[in-house]
Amino acid sequence: MVRPRILVVGSFVKDLIVSASRFSERGETVLGTGFRMATGGKGANQAVEAARVGARVTMVGKVGDDAFGRDLVGACEESGIDCSGVMVDPENPSSVGNVQLQVGEDGSTENRIIVVPGANMTITPEEIAFLETEIGQFDMVLLQLEIPMEINELVAEYASRKGVPVMLNTAPSDQVGEKLLSRLTYLSCNEHEALDLTGIAIRKTPEGVCEEDVRQVIARILEKGVQNVLVTLGTDGAAFGNKESFCLVPTLTDIHSVDPTGAGDAFIGAFCTFVSMGIDNTSAIRMANYVGSLTVSVMGAQTSLPTLEQVGQLISQRGEEDLCRLVEEVKQCVEEKGE
Repeated sequence: MVRPRILVVGSFVKDLIVSASRFSERGETVLGTGFRMATGGKGANQAVEAARVGARVTMVGKVGDDAFGRDLVGACEESGIDCSGVMVDPENPSSVGNVQLQVGEDGSTENRIIVVPGANMTITPEEIAFLETEIGQFDMVLLQLEIPMEINELVAEYASRKGVPVMLNTAPSDQVGEKLLSRLTYLSCNEHEALDLTGIAIRKTPEGVCEEDVRQVIARILEKGVQNVLVTLGTDGAAFGNKESFCLVPTLTDIHSVDPTGAGDAFIGAFCTFVSMGIDNTSAIRMANYVGSLTVSVMGAQTSLPTLEQVGQLISQRGEEDLCRLVEEVKQCVEEKGE
């Protein structure tokens, strides 16, 4: 087992989070029950989680020359992430996310999010050209869709030339070109993004999701040239497939969800770290499920992202001895091969 070097090229977003007992209707004003701010962005969230479960992480992205930008970069640096490749835009503001949380009487939550891209969408090919020579030092590259598509395509091209695996998280949902898809080692999507990618709706049954629908989604994406497909299914767990194998891994039960913000990012950051360490796909998903479950049990995005120690404690409490052994191996790897 080796401690991986992971490159995240992606977004920074300052989350402005409002809680209320219900979402407002059109033209209606609803009094909220709480407000707070948090550092986020799909790229930054995935980078922070990868670092917290053991990876050496480098983050490349762009923020505005403002207080939010300084907060966003500082939060990543506090998690040990190399942010020397983060750029500052003097003309455009840092991205902000309007997060609305509907909190039920039973404590259950739903969220609605609007992201204003700001500096995230001003990254240019010239600004990331340095990665063409540096990308070969990494064990995996993580991409999302909160930065310009041409930047994702260029980074994937650089990585492909050097034989570096690439994970694309297709969020927020957008059209992804065939050239980019053909260069992906991993693609991760949720069921809504899967529908946009394939036209196949994953139906629900009394027993859970329709496995045949999930298999069809994965097969359709594999046809586009992607090597491995990961479909996150919320409370129904996650599915993984490639040309040789398929698995549907259930989620954890009896987890009290406080705030789902950032759970998908946490899952992906952890999964990529674990598979980069040589852990098999199914075990990596099972471990990432614990990461996602811990994330939803705490308010906020990055503030809720768990450490490897916390993940190990929950796995131990659930008595999954094989995963306990893997966590101990990861800990030993990180300790032996730390900076």
